[in-house]
Amino acid sequence: MSYMEKRTPSQFKLAVDVGCGPGQGTVLLAPYFTKVVGTDISQAMVERALAKSNPPNISYRQCPAEELPFTSGQVDLVTAMTAAHWFDQPRFLQEANRVLRPGGCLALLSYTMDMNLEYGDVSDTLNDICQEFYTALLPYRSSYLGPSSKKIYFDMFNSCSYPDKEWTEFQPVRRTLSVNGFIGMVETFSSYQKLKQKDPSEAEHLSNKFRSKLLTAMNTTSPDTEVTVIVNYFHVLACKPLSD
Repeated sequence: MSYMEKRTPSQFKLAVDVGCGPGQGTVLLAPYFTKVVGTDISQAMVERALAKSNPPNISYRQCPAEELPFTSGQVDLVTAMTAAHWFDQPRFLQEANRVLRPGGCLALLSYTMDMNLEYGDVSDTLNDICQEFYTALLPYRSSYLGPSSKKIYFDMFNSCSYPDKEWTEFQPVRRTLSVNGFIGMVETFSSYQKLKQKDPSEAEHLSNKFRSKLLTAMNTTSPDTEVTVIVNYFHVLACKPLSD
């Protein structure tokens, strides 16, 4: 938001969160914009987003990322949080350019798979366990993504024609989550979802196994015990020129 505030401090009317999933990121935009619209190609995801409690200025639409239901120059912010790597990137960038008003901003972000945990004096042990978890999921990772989706985002940064743009390769963000919350975050990985689709019981077994390992190392039995999760984000920020 600070990037956008420096460039267009009074233009916060409409934000569009593309590939919004269940709307976890969409709701974060609500305090800053008059209206926020989350879009997703999956009707099931849109229904999940609608089913939860949402601020009154948020709505959701089902549509492809490359065909957004907005008029040209209508949108102040187009963002995609951990989703743009699945889009047809050239078509999406073209569509984002169409709907953004002059001076509007594009924000694309994701994070690497190697999240770390901090908890007392057992952080190193917890991170060894996490690494086991991530390694167990590697066989189910899409070959399209490779070891990291970071290259896809860097390619989008290079493809973006706006002169005013920024690439941030590494930005660690600390969050407090319960152990269950952390496991739930890993379960959103596409590799975990692929395993779950192939063998639901094996996916559940894997989650339970690593939850148990983490709790044992932490010397607690409650999965609601909170840990510090360090998520390593990377992102593209770009501002559409005021004139061509």
